[in-house]
Amino acid sequence: MALLITLITCFVITLATSQPCQTPDDFVAATSSGHIMIGGLFAIHEKILSSEDFPRPPEIQKCVGFEISVFLQTLAMIHSIEMINNSTLLSGVKLGYEIYDTCTEVTVAIAAALKFLSKFNDSREIMEFKCNYSRYTPRVKAVIGAGYSEISMAVSRILNLQLMPQVSYESTAEILSDKIRFPSFLRTVPSDFYQTKAMAHLIQKSGWNWIGIITTDDDYGRQALNTFAVQTVANNVCIAFKEVLPAFLSDDTIEIRINQTLEKIIAEAHVNVIVVFLREFHVFNLFSKAIERNINKVWIASDNWSTATKITTIPNVKRIGKIIGFTFRKGNMSSFQSFLQNLQMFPSDQNKPLNEYAMLLSACAHVKDSDLSQCFSNHSQKTLIYKAKKNIGRNFSMKNDFLWDYNEPGLVHSVQLAVFALGYALRDLCQARDCQNPNAFQPWEQIRSKCSKECSPGQMKKTTRSQHICCYECVNCPENHYSNQTDMDHCLLCNNKTHWAPVKSTTCFEKEVEYLNWNDSLAILLLALSLLGIMFVLAIGIIFTRNLNTPVVKSSGGLMVCYVILLCHFLNFSSTGFFVGEPQDFMCKTRQTLFGVSFTLCISCILTKSLKILLAFSFDPKLQNFLKGLYKPIPIIFTCTGVQVVICTFWLIFAAPAVEEDLSLPRVIIRECEEGSVLAFGTMLGYIAILAFICFIFAFKGRKLPENYNEAKFITFGMLIYFIAWITFIPVYATTFGKHLPAVEIIVILISNYGILCCTFFPKCYVILCKQDTNTKSAFLNTIYTYSSRSADSLAMSHISLDSTHSSNTMANPSSGGKPAAWQKSKDLQTQAFEHIFKEYATSASKTWSRKRNLSI
Repeated sequence: MALLITLITCFVITLATSQPCQTPDDFVAATSSGHIMIGGLFAIHEKILSSEDFPRPPEIQKCVGFEISVFLQTLAMIHSIEMINNSTLLSGVKLGYEIYDTCTEVTVAIAAALKFLSKFNDSREIMEFKCNYSRYTPRVKAVIGAGYSEISMAVSRILNLQLMPQVSYESTAEILSDKIRFPSFLRTVPSDFYQTKAMAHLIQKSGWNWIGIITTDDDYGRQALNTFAVQTVANNVCIAFKEVLPAFLSDDTIEIRINQTLEKIIAEAHVNVIVVFLREFHVFNLFSKAIERNINKVWIASDNWSTATKITTIPNVKRIGKIIGFTFRKGNMSSFQSFLQNLQMFPSDQNKPLNEYAMLLSACAHVKDSDLSQCFSNHSQKTLIYKAKKNIGRNFSMKNDFLWDYNEPGLVHSVQLAVFALGYALRDLCQARDCQNPNAFQPWEQIRSKCSKECSPGQMKKTTRSQHICCYECVNCPENHYSNQTDMDHCLLCNNKTHWAPVKSTTCFEKEVEYLNWNDSLAILLLALSLLGIMFVLAIGIIFTRNLNTPVVKSSGGLMVCYVILLCHFLNFSSTGFFVGEPQDFMCKTRQTLFGVSFTLCISCILTKSLKILLAFSFDPKLQNFLKGLYKPIPIIFTCTGVQVVICTFWLIFAAPAVEEDLSLPRVIIRECEEGSVLAFGTMLGYIAILAFICFIFAFKGRKLPENYNEAKFITFGMLIYFIAWITFIPVYATTFGKHLPAVEIIVILISNYGILCCTFFPKCYVILCKQDTNTKSAFLNTIYTYSSRSADSLAMSHISLDSTHSSNTMANPSSGGKPAAWQKSKDLQTQAFEHIFKEYATSASKTWSRKRNLSI
């Protein structure tokens, strides 16, 4: 008896599923009225029952194979429309929907498209033929769907007749981006170009270069195969085999082709990675048979099936190997999850898929959750009506968690984006129109509408807190970024090394190269001071040449020493010109070397003069003997200067200064001389400082010489100016950057050079030009005699003071002539001093000194 009931049930199932739809109302899957109607195309069933009659009568057959994941996508569309209706997005305007089941068949989808295009509020439900559809009002204003690219292409060709917006949530075929062939087609997912590029990159980075490909025999599969083949060539990946399966399950050869594909996989034993561009039901059948044949590979999944929960329900699916997939972006699913939890309260009178789900769930109540999907596919629609009507509510509410487990977040999010994109487009249209009137606008007008205003070049899109990427704010590109097209997702970064861009820029600008230019006002001022210094040097040289035989010039060491010092000052002033202008390698190497050597030579000459003065007027016999041995003018000058030459030579050999570009500044490139070695630079300056300090000590010792001819105190002051300038230079140089950094060094060179030049030569020039009566031999010798006599008397008095404390020793050993011994000693030292100062004109001086001494005596 039980067997008879089962046979009758099976007969009823077969009979019921074979019956076609009787009226157009039977064709629609779910509907809800509204001021603006939105169409929907979803493959809720995986195939239609093929007719055994041939030729087959032109009628729409019933669909079988309930797909839970697509059913969820249908609910996502309904939920999104309800969210818009419950919000203020379309105030006072209600959205309605008409959703059709394509049964994964192009023919069924085209029938639904014709229904969409039928004239609004026409009982005949026919589409009128017109030459111009600009004023034609169809049944719906826009269409969401379809899922498969093959179906979307066919439907788009029909909808193009009225330019009705079609927003797909899953069709990724690259050809659909062609706005000439598909002008009204839009989508919320990227094209296969990006997916295939990512796949090829993944394979190349993983070290695989021998792979297989399985795809479907439709526009989607063929284009994905061609695009992927191009990407593999670019990534040096070779394709071992390409297998193509029939696109639809209703094809009788699909089982044969799957078996042939598996045999090919087994034959190609070296192929361990297979890329699969198939639909979910293809993969289910392929994997089920592959597990039976113990095929274990690495499978790279396309976005069509990478997140399909149905695949995980295949028995022993883990034996298939590893699966690596690409999927769509996910969004916030909390609202949709809450919608599913309360699904039992949803009005289902006009929702046939929801009714079917409730009946299937009731019929499969005895089946565990992992087998529910297969149980749904094996049952039919009308035979379930009488089976469990009384238990439908209890089972329905109990299985909502199972429904959520079959959710594919990426696809659901794409459906939500599609609905809200249309919602925002309608908001823009309805701001100036009464959209409660069905004739307020035509479908083609939405194509020009956007959720947000177009972002102009120089701006980028910034997604708001809403999860919908079609709705965004326009923000200006930040500094050093630009955008040169409208509605760019992100601003492009300029090459920070060579280019820059202001805020809200549409292009990058080349950075301006900066350096201390010849026409810079500061450079002109400093060069003018350098030229003035050179003029001073030339003027002093002329003055000293014309007064060659005067005591002032001779006491300065003679014309040769003065010429050497003046030449050094000339070179120092000239070296500042190498700090100005566009830096070149020759300039960078020359400027520091020229300054270092010439300044060292100048200090060395002044050092010998200081040593000479100290030697001439030193009355301490021990110190005099030491200074006599030390005083070798030419060796001192050559040795001191030679050390600096060695330092600079090693600097140029091992770490020479060179041209460098500072790219750290946002808008300019600073071209400057990089010193090469900070240690070498510091050693050069430090060596000059040591010589200057020694010179300062020697000059300080002789600071109390005769005022009219005292060079020591001016040398002391000149060295003090040098020290102050360079001590100040160190922190300023360390904290200064940019094109004015060379100016800092020029200023220090000028200060130190002017300080020494003025203190060394200006007092002498003043005597030569303004006090000519003191610039005679007699006046000079009289001044020296007076100073030396005063110094000798002072020294004698100090000795007498010391002798008075030892009077007994003095009386026992009286000095000859009745004079103190100290007085006689001072006279001897005085005579030696004269010899050192006036050896250039010793004969004349001795004669004059004899006459003076006789007169004095």
